[in-house]
Amino acid sequence: MKLIREEIESVKFITEERGGRKALYIEGVFLQGNIKNRNGRMYPMETLRREVGRYNESNVTTGRALGELGHPDGPTVNLDRVSHKIVSLKENGSNFIGKAKILDTPMGQIAKSLIGEGVKLGVSSRGIGSLKPTKEGFNVVGDDFMLATAADIVADPSAPDAFVEGIMEGKEWVWEGNTLRERIASETKNKIESLVTQKRLEEHKLSLFNEFINSL
Repeated sequence: MKLIREEIESVKFITEERGGRKALYIEGVFLQGNIKNRNGRMYPMETLRREVGRYNESNVTTGRALGELGHPDGPTVNLDRVSHKIVSLKENGSNFIGKAKILDTPMGQIAKSLIGEGVKLGVSSRGIGSLKPTKEGFNVVGDDFMLATAADIVADPSAPDAFVEGIMEGKEWVWEGNTLRERIASETKNKIESLVTQKRLEEHKLSLFNEFINSL
């Protein structure tokens, strides 16, 4: 399964006050279904609906739906980079509208400062799943899709799309027990075998050359 990111710029930041305390929230479209996005992918609505249901039950309602500031390099949430907590994720037509509270963590404080200074920020969903190419030239996300987080906070999300997607989609991830691990063992094995084969070839060439010299 590959790491899949989708970035959305059209989110808003709102301030709510409860009990004399102000809290900053992100709100907007976090996920979109049944439409080919700018990354050339389409999420079937039934796939998103099923996965959002699981994510809401296991993460949002239990207070464990966390997101990071920036572009994480894997599908797991790093607690030292958490900036916000997703408090709701609801279906609205072919979209899922999310709302997340900015936390008083180091990364949350950075996010608040950036927002206060007028920096343009967006959100990026993060999950793993398979991709199925279509005759129309886009990929359909498979029904094995699993959300890691419905939203990370990213700056100028449209700029690094090609670079980020190009790197991250080259990695595959697998479940081992209850842990996600990067599938690099076979790739490493192939590289090592290739190097060994190349070394043997060079050694063989040298041996043949020495035999030729000695025969003169």
